Amino acid sequence: MPEGTIAVAMSGGVDSSVVAGMLARRGENVIGLTMQLWNQRRLPELAPDGPSGRCCSLDDVYDARRVAQHLGIPYYVVNFEEQFERQVVKPFIEDYLAGRTPIPCTLCNNFIKFDQFLEMAEGVGARRIATGHYARLNWNESSGRFEMRRAADRAKDQTYFLFGLTQAQLARTLFPLGGFQKAEARQLARELGLPTSEKPDSQEICFVPNGDYAGFIDAYFREQGLAPAAVRGELVTTDGRVVGEHSGVHHFTVGQRRGIGIAAREPLYVIATEPATRRVVIGRNDDLLRSAMRVRDINWVSIAPPAAEIRAAVKIRNKHAAAEAVIRPIDASRAEVRFDEPQRAVTPGQAAVFYQDDLVLGGGWIE
Repeated sequence: MPEGTIAVAMSGGVDSSVVAGMLARRGENVIGLTMQLWNQRRLPELAPDGPSGRCCSLDDVYDARRVAQHLGIPYYVVNFEEQFERQVVKPFIEDYLAGRTPIPCTLCNNFIKFDQFLEMAEGVGARRIATGHYARLNWNESSGRFEMRRAADRAKDQTYFLFGLTQAQLARTLFPLGGFQKAEARQLARELGLPTSEKPDSQEICFVPNGDYAGFIDAYFREQGLAPAAVRGELVTTDGRVVGEHSGVHHFTVGQRRGIGIAAREPLYVIATEPATRRVVIGRNDDLLRSAMRVRDINWVSIAPPAAEIRAAVKIRNKHAAAEAVIRPIDASRAEVRFDEPQRAVTPGQAAVFYQDDLVLGGGWIE
């Protein structure tokens, strides 16, 4: 491959298609690579009725190939199914069974899209990669670090899912759409004549096409010929009173309201899951409020690990409005977060990402 080749991670969606088109139009040496992550023929009982909004489907591979042909760039499909199952799917299942609520898209970014994909790109002569993520990067001369910033289109900003990227990975990554509004990206797709210009965005997890996480776990165990551990247990109130039974803690997540199976005068929510005792704790909305939490495995993206406490706005879910807080480091990779105002449904296994204005300081996993 010529010097300066850029490998574009082509998902088959409009955003990565636009990135490939932008780079090709400005004369870059571009190759398209699509990651085959999950065999869509597996677990057919989970297939949704009607069109699916999941990413990385067989239709997406077909669309990515059409875009590459339209642009006249080399294109390859890379099979990462084994790595994906080992580093994303199995940890996803283990987390749910352990009472945590995982984020598989972040695991995929950390261990597949910005790790093994970079290695694969280098193997075909591309020192840099480009993706359709909505995020911005800049180089800070004074700190000697790459900084990640929120996208110009806050509604499409994806930095919450990118907190695990390292400085070495950022040095080789381009986010060409970081300064774009989504409508501008679609208009550019039309101008470039891309076959995906009107394609809807994907929203669902690629290996859970119907959105039923618990159903996926049950089906996966059946496929593997494994007998799930005993999962039935008690539904209890916050004061320990047994009020019912449930079919497994993996059917519940903190903050859940529907599907609890208990009739009450006021709405009831899942307050906590306790896999060791197989108990699911339920209570009122006020019981979900938390003033503090601990965060583990922190990756400080744009700054060095702080030696003293700092103030930041903290997101505990992708759609959560970042809440003002004090972050007190315990060590380089753990911290205690104390919110100015109590936050609802602080959920173990979800990500906590720290911001100062549009700067992404870092992030980790809620304990």
